[in-house]
Amino acid sequence: MIFRSRRARRDGGGTALRDAPPADGLPELLEEIDALSLREREARDVELERRILRLRHRAGAKLVEDPPPVPDDPNPAFDRLPRDSALIEVVPGDLTPELLRAAIVRRGCLLVRGLVGEDDATRLAGEIQRAFAARDAAAAGAGSADGYYEEFVPDPPFEFVERGWVAESGGVAGADSPKLMFDMLEIFERTGLRKVIAEYLGEPPALSIQKCTLRRTEPSSGGEWHQDGAFLGDVRALNVWVSLSHCGDDAPGLDIVPCRVDYVAPTGTDGALFDWSVSPKVAEDLAGDAGIMRPIFEPGDVLLFDELFLHKTAADPAMPNSRYAVESWFFGPSAYPERYAPLSF
Repeated sequence: MIFRSRRARRDGGGTALRDAPPADGLPELLEEIDALSLREREARDVELERRILRLRHRAGAKLVEDPPPVPDDPNPAFDRLPRDSALIEVVPGDLTPELLRAAIVRRGCLLVRGLVGEDDATRLAGEIQRAFAARDAAAAGAGSADGYYEEFVPDPPFEFVERGWVAESGGVAGADSPKLMFDMLEIFERTGLRKVIAEYLGEPPALSIQKCTLRRTEPSSGGEWHQDGAFLGDVRALNVWVSLSHCGDDAPGLDIVPCRVDYVAPTGTDGALFDWSVSPKVAEDLAGDAGIMRPIFEPGDVLLFDELFLHKTAADPAMPNSRYAVESWFFGPSAYPERYAPLSF
């Protein structure tokens, strides 16, 4: 994959980048991201947010252009897992790459209660509501200069053609909100998630524009059983799913198969709606004695899993509330999904 830096250009939101052309090298790009992020923490500036996002894209392209060798997985710390638990839950202080690997190998996922502070979670939920409103305003022809919604255009050869599907599934792409993308990654940095993600993958993590989503899920939403590996291909991945509101009973949550499925299950069978989705019968069979679970999440709870985890949105029209969440997939550049537009972290 060939990537060349380009002249300063207009971003998706229509604001010109006023800085000098960026340096070509990955170290220089990362250094500039760090320097601008420090300025952004001191005084919020939508121009800086746009600039940081564009630089993350260029640095991400560098990462996947020249990936490292495929690293080994962390050694799973099975001795640290809670006993007799279908869904493994830990507190933030217990989270390590080795424990995470053990939980994924044993039960498919790890739930970290309260990893994100409740204040941060509820604030981000409110900001997501503003991003949805900004998208609606943009669709109606109203301009926006506040960074809540402005469609990001990846540098060639990358494209983002899935935006309509993201919207239909109850989301706004994180890259379409430079303000919220900065906020989200700052939270991940403060909570130690960035360090855990990097050590779990064994290499600098890269997000993708297509798989980083700000979600508002309505009770009327449908959900299909799926493993993201069915369409991501052979990747090294970790999904960080952050609940930003109480959900699972009075708002849509997740239905999960709390066991390890170490292969892509049969898709498109027994009434599954799509060729990539798994039928309810297959999901029930794979869940076995553990059974399908629907956890109750609180604001700030984080569910971590990889591309083989079998799950679906759990919604019921009788639920009175919407659910807010952030879903962000991180990939090892050594096995990054083809055609996906990268962002460094």
